[in-house]
Amino acid sequence: MELNLLDFAAVLATMTSLAVIMGRWLARAFESKNHWLVERLSYRALGVDPGERMGWARYGLALLLSNAAMMALGYALLRLQSVLPLNDLGNPAQSPDLAFNTAASFITNTNWQSYAGESSLSNATQMVAITYLMFCGATAGVAVAGAFIRGLARTSSQDIGNYWVDFMRVLWRVMLPLCFVMALVYVWQGMPQTLSSWTIATTLEGVRQQLILGPVASFETIKHIGTNGGGFFSMNAAHPFENPTPLTNTLHILSMLLIPSALTVTFGLLLSKKRQGWVFFGAFLVMFTGFLALVYGAEQAGNPLLTRAGADQVISSTQPGGNMEGKEMRFGIADTALFVTTTTGATTGSVNAMHDSLTPLGGLVPLAQMMLNCVFGGDGVGFINLIQYAILTVFLAGMMIGRTPEFLGKKIEAREIKLVMLSVLVHPASILGFTALASLWPDTGASLANHGPHGFSEVLYAYTSGTANNGSAFAGFNTSTPFFNTTIGLAMLIGRFLTMLPMLAVAGSLAAKKTVAAGPGTFPTATPLFMGLLVFVVLVVGGLTFLPALALGPLVEQLQMLAGHLYS
Repeated sequence: MELNLLDFAAVLATMTSLAVIMGRWLARAFESKNHWLVERLSYRALGVDPGERMGWARYGLALLLSNAAMMALGYALLRLQSVLPLNDLGNPAQSPDLAFNTAASFITNTNWQSYAGESSLSNATQMVAITYLMFCGATAGVAVAGAFIRGLARTSSQDIGNYWVDFMRVLWRVMLPLCFVMALVYVWQGMPQTLSSWTIATTLEGVRQQLILGPVASFETIKHIGTNGGGFFSMNAAHPFENPTPLTNTLHILSMLLIPSALTVTFGLLLSKKRQGWVFFGAFLVMFTGFLALVYGAEQAGNPLLTRAGADQVISSTQPGGNMEGKEMRFGIADTALFVTTTTGATTGSVNAMHDSLTPLGGLVPLAQMMLNCVFGGDGVGFINLIQYAILTVFLAGMMIGRTPEFLGKKIEAREIKLVMLSVLVHPASILGFTALASLWPDTGASLANHGPHGFSEVLYAYTSGTANNGSAFAGFNTSTPFFNTTIGLAMLIGRFLTMLPMLAVAGSLAAKKTVAAGPGTFPTATPLFMGLLVFVVLVVGGLTFLPALALGPLVEQLQMLAGHLYS
């Protein structure tokens, strides 16, 4: 156990160091006054004016229209897959509902997959449709975060930047260079990177076996750096081609945390409030380590029913204890727990173990993190979600001391609170509304792999993952039906844009306000006290919203497991 704790500490310390480097890199990209040649060529090709000053509404419209166009292109490519090149396996086109779900999934940075990549997609669609949308979705999220921070920093201003400039700078200066270097590292570690679709290997027993190949290394880089998720193969990061070594497993984890953690440093630099940025980083870290401790403890303890039955004597020769069901023997419980916490905390969706096989409390952790949606969170949006809770915290503190709340020198008034609450409420409305609809849908039972509370958790997890733009799943649940493809696709679009746009409006509103000097009644926000209060508000709001649903799923399953009740 001591070695596992040291492993956790080493990864988190490395993440912190990388956050400083990456945060400065992003700050320089957002503050730059010059345009690279490739950026100028991109503006010219798109026919946009990089000098245009955009208010939040114009910025949001550019975001929506560009994402809609890219989603439409992705949909068309998936529907035309059968006639595209690089399809040696002869995979057919996706059905209309599945293509809608897939295109919505990848443009929203969700990467939910109702298909098996190696048997459903060609190398052409893996690159031109899927990888393309992964770059676009992640880049758009970081660009909006830059505009949001810029809006908080400005005073008496009607613009928050230019969407196209932010998008192209993040793409050309951050995403592509990072992914290029990481792809080389992954190839060095043994990941395939080829346009060939398959090869024949002879096993040690002399049996000839067909192995599916493709541009896996390049896929994996943006998958994790972009907090996208999904998998080139259906087994995702549990597949040896996607995650061949312990080093790649660690790099996957650090890649997922890289940009979400770095944005707190970027925030501190752009607003000249470094201490405030570290307070937000601390809030992320406190929640992350708490959830990590919970899932690690639950999986290490395992299922008490097996111990009572004497099964621990049977399995002691193959594992040191704990719940190893659904886990990679190469990584074990500790690295699996860290991966589970990271992939749902950073809303990536990549998995190196089957979440459906977690203990009830272990399965509660990914659900809870996606429900909160601000434990680091996805690229760009995770930081924005934390700021919405920071504004809510300031408002509550202001009410308690009887003064008009202020945040970063700006007064928080009714308009900002209404927009914040709209963003806060859309998230659970989508999750709980679609879960309720699916629970009543006549054909849902046929898609479930389990009955009882675990079956309910499968449905709840699907819509939580979709709305939180995560993309992981309780793997036994069959969602490849017109109903689930359509409703989960809608949940992904709602979770992406109906939470992002209100907060963009908040940034525009605060940018237009004058900065006021801190007074005796100003509640300081760059302190450990505020960090603790912020975490408290996040957990209380999340608990009050989602505890009834969790009580019907993992919590009652845990209690019934302790009571010796099983489901077939």
